Amino acid sequence: MHLYIHIPFCARRCSYCDFAIAVRREVPSSAYADALLAEWDSWQSHEVWNIAPAIETIYFGGGTPSLLDPDAIERLLDRFRARRPVSPEVEITLETNPDDVTSSRAARWKRMGINRISMGVQSFDPAVLRWMHRTHDAAAAATAVSLLRSAGFGNVSLDLIFGLPAALGRDWQYDLDQALALAPEHLSLYGLTVEQRTPLFRWVERGEVVRVDDDTYATEFLAADVALRSAGMAHYEVSNAGRPGFYSRHNSAYWQRRPFIGLGPSAHSGWNTERRWNLREWAAYAHAIQAGQPVLEGTESLSPESVALENLYLGLRTTKGIPAEWITESTRAVWIEAGWARVEGSSLVLTIEGWLRLDALVSSVSQASDKVARHS
Repeated sequence: MHLYIHIPFCARRCSYCDFAIAVRREVPSSAYADALLAEWDSWQSHEVWNIAPAIETIYFGGGTPSLLDPDAIERLLDRFRARRPVSPEVEITLETNPDDVTSSRAARWKRMGINRISMGVQSFDPAVLRWMHRTHDAAAAATAVSLLRSAGFGNVSLDLIFGLPAALGRDWQYDLDQALALAPEHLSLYGLTVEQRTPLFRWVERGEVVRVDDDTYATEFLAADVALRSAGMAHYEVSNAGRPGFYSRHNSAYWQRRPFIGLGPSAHSGWNTERRWNLREWAAYAHAIQAGQPVLEGTESLSPESVALENLYLGLRTTKGIPAEWITESTRAVWIEAGWARVEGSSLVLTIEGWLRLDALVSSVSQASDKVARHS
């Protein structure tokens, strides 16, 4: 079992963010922990534990989990361990912003069993950080990594965003160099997307911001791959790279369709063909908990076709690839000749150029399969 805990609170909404967050000056840490534990207790009689009785990974995501009082985080971890077996090798990740890391907090996180930190750096350019509405400055990441190392953390992941509007004048190679100079064990790279309900979307709609062009996006993605490999990291999934032994076990569980439970507003859960998700907003979630009502907003049972498509898409995202036989010989030949894929043993694996076309390649295969199904 893999456990995800959504912490929705943020000091400020980033310009590109459409996640389910709640901007708060004061974070209701104790009340939030109470609500999560009520939901956690409601899961204890669920049949999903027959599939996966022990917890292998725990991930505090958000939002900004590092804003939650350490006492509340420790309460949650204690209850998780009390109610369910937890693997001795459990991976426990906490997402944090650089400016939330202090020596006392880092030491406390380490003592309570958190053993992996994922830090949202995004850029080292002061102007870009201001444009993103980030709350930290360009020097904060290095300070935070130093404090985490002093507290004994040996597994630190950094996030960067690429594909920013050209008008910002952002030097992507500089940001890569700065991140790698901090010697993280893991690096996540996300291309900027323009989502509705964000300031960025409104800026684009008003013509104040021009999206990055496809060529620049591709150039930055390819440059990142070169930099990662030069630094001794394996680019093991479209958006993730790590040193040997430091791949994200929690994220890898999603790509392998392992069972997972999500706690908190907007959190998703899934096992076999079942999917379910919670009420999106913290206020609605809190009201349901206080009223003793379900926090569930919706459910879905995947069809065999949807499962096959999910397996295809998730498999092609990683360097493990998919069984080559899943793709017709003629299509495989086209992909390989174009430099988009290669065969490794019995697996078909996308190249870095193939990853740039992942959505289009999967779409073409699924459309062909649908066409065959309709005429068979």
